[in-house]
Amino acid sequence: MMNFVVKTIANAGALAVAVWLLDKITLTGDSTVKEAGTLIIVALLFGLVNFLVKPLVKLLSLPLLILTLGLFTLIVNALMLLLTSWLADKLDLSFHVEGFWTAVVGGLIISVVSWALHVVLPDGD
Repeated sequence: MMNFVVKTIANAGALAVAVWLLDKITLTGDSTVKEAGTLIIVALLFGLVNFLVKPLVKLLSLPLLILTLGLFTLIVNALMLLLTSWLADKLDLSFHVEGFWTAVVGGLIISVVSWALHVVLPDGD
């Protein structure tokens, strides 16, 4: 359970950094508390998408991953971020990623920040 909480906090922190750095990734709310709640829900949604959909997409794109020596992972991460944005829109959450290239840069930022936070935060093991 602690590992799940740590991963959710790391995802939320990484998403917050991406929102802060990129103008075309938006998170809006009436108050800071509402924005933080939305960020946690989007982080849970992002984690769910990465848990359920990403392995299947990576398996289906395995030839491209091998051909590009893993660089296609950036595209897969961008697609997962766009899918999270689409799902957030369907759930009336105020999180939006505008455009594919914004999603590529956002996915890269989220990956790096999430990795750094996983190194710093305890994992409960």
